[in-house]
Amino acid sequence: MAKAPASTPATSAAAKPAKAKPATRAAATKAPAAKAPAAKTSAANASATTAAKKKAAPAPAAPVDNSLLDAFFKKTAVPGTDTDASAPAAAPAAGPQRCGLIAIVGKPNVGKSTLLNALVGQKISITSRKAQTTRHRILGIRTQGATQCVFADTPGFQTIHGNALNKSLNKTVSGTISGVDLVLLVVEAGSFRPADDKVLKLLPANTKVILIANKYDTYHRRAEVAPWLQEMQAKHDFAEIIPMSAKNARDVERLLAVCEKYLPEQPWIYAEDELTDRSEKFMAAEMVREKLFRLTGDELPYTSTVVIDQFGEEPGKTAKRLVRIAATIVVERDGHKAMVIGEGGERLKRIGMEARVELEKLMDAKVFLELWVKVKSGWADNAAHVKSYGYE
Repeated sequence: MAKAPASTPATSAAAKPAKAKPATRAAATKAPAAKAPAAKTSAANASATTAAKKKAAPAPAAPVDNSLLDAFFKKTAVPGTDTDASAPAAAPAAGPQRCGLIAIVGKPNVGKSTLLNALVGQKISITSRKAQTTRHRILGIRTQGATQCVFADTPGFQTIHGNALNKSLNKTVSGTISGVDLVLLVVEAGSFRPADDKVLKLLPANTKVILIANKYDTYHRRAEVAPWLQEMQAKHDFAEIIPMSAKNARDVERLLAVCEKYLPEQPWIYAEDELTDRSEKFMAAEMVREKLFRLTGDELPYTSTVVIDQFGEEPGKTAKRLVRIAATIVVERDGHKAMVIGEGGERLKRIGMEARVELEKLMDAKVFLELWVKVKSGWADNAAHVKSYGYE
């Protein structure tokens, strides 16, 4: 089970937030005084003119309810108080222990794994632009004050392709959301498509659901997303709707505070320094797969996977630990194998180098990583092969 490295404290995966600019108001400008008319007009003419102006005036726009955004971002804060967005986060209050399981769900590529890493404070779930990067249920543990949040990252629910691999991933999602204390449904701010709605309909009726409107930072003005937030209020009885960016540390801290109040009072499940329930061997395969996807981009089908052949540990000469890993990258075609290896083996070397650097940070150890590439045609369509490679 992975723990925070002893030599260095776990650091936040979320990007450091930019300093908030002071709110500014547009300077009030006086309307130019109307010039006196050259001649008096009759009462009838004046009445006709007023009626014409009223008729020509456009109907006032419907007011936009910004209360959702005001409640989360607290733009009208009093400096120095707990509602001041520029003030440091308050220390958690002492009290009875709270602990609960929180499922992070959503369609592929909405930022679920990025959010998990930010909530935990360290990278434990791999990310890439390729859909279905996450293939397993991964628990991330954040213990803060008297509260332990156990987050379950899930694969993106696949509604298009129905091969054996995707059926396995969807089964993982369905199994994770049963019996949780809280669900975070992650969508892109301003967008709620049929694929999002299918995920929403999977959720248990008696479980509290918080809608995470992720990537809110892509909007320049709050008013642009406010009407969409009102639509979401009408669509489902969400416990909360939170517009945020998983890359903003302050947004992440606020989300943690919101999650806390929905967790039951009960003893912690994991030790205070534990970060995930997954083993280092599992994390090694995941890190190699992340670099594989990132360095091959759209060239390589997402059905490629990584299998750990050997994983051993011994005392190090220059470091506390020395970990030796041998892994095989499994692809479906000979052309994919050549793509992974690259000219002169350069791409495979880079995959190994970048994965090794990540693993050394995570394991706080010296890592030797050996990679091989093997072709296994049609494995993603074969349920037995899918299970043999560690998928549920």
